Amino acid sequence: MDASLRLFINQYLGVVLATLMPVILIAFLSIPFSLGGHPGDARPATATATWHLT
Repeated sequence: MDASLRLFINQYLGVVLATLMPVILIAFLSIPFSLGGHPGDARPATATATWHLT
């Protein structure tokens, strides 16, 4: 593999990973935190929501 191609691939993958990290962090940390749990998890019957997201 050519050295310039290897450099391009390394830079490309670095940009892709740097772009995906904030998206992953928001999707798997912020959204479940604001919902009070992961979507699809069973909630206790006594749990009440004080606000609605829509």
